[in-house]
Parts: sequence; structure tokens; C-alpha cells
Amino acid sequence: MASASKGPANHFTILYFAAASTFTGKTTEHLPAPVRVRDLFTKLDGTYPGMKEKVLGSCAVTVNLEYVDLDDDDASGAGQEIKAGDEVAIIPPE
Repeated sequence: MASASKGPANHFTILYFAAASTFTGKTTEHLPAPVRVRDLFTKLDGTYPGMKEKVLGSCAVTVNLEYVDLDDDDASGAGQEIKAGDEVAIIPPE
């Protein structure tokens, strides 16, 4: 994993880049684990209203530096569970 600050126990680290960072006003934060990748955008939209439509709809997601296929609902795609200690990156297109 990349060198992000360690979060509290039972949390994962989320890294925001480009438009995602601008929208949240943050470059990183820690969220409670576990959460399924497919539920992450809804969770973020609840915290940052409008983010799903304005930013997340065109973003790539990595979990522990591995890209996740958001259209695939199996254990290596959107159905993957983000666990405590994991690092998630939200990467908008350039």
C-alpha cells in the first residue's frame, strides 16, 4: 500500500485526487470498515451531497493499488469488501 497515515482501528483510508479532492475539500480521510465497494459511492454521496452525480460517476477506484471493476459485482469488483487497514483511492479522469 502507499504511505497514507494510519487511521483509527476498524477504519480504512480513502485518498481523493483532482476533482474528488476539490469537492470534498480533503486529500484523505478515514472511514469505518467494512463497506462494499458498490456501497462506497452512496456512502460518500450521503456525506458530500451531489458528489455521486458530479464527480464519482466518472471516477476510477483502487483498493490497495488494484483497480476495481465497478461494473462487476463479484468479489474482485463492486462486490469486494473494503476492510480495516485498506487504502482506497478515488481517481477522477484527467
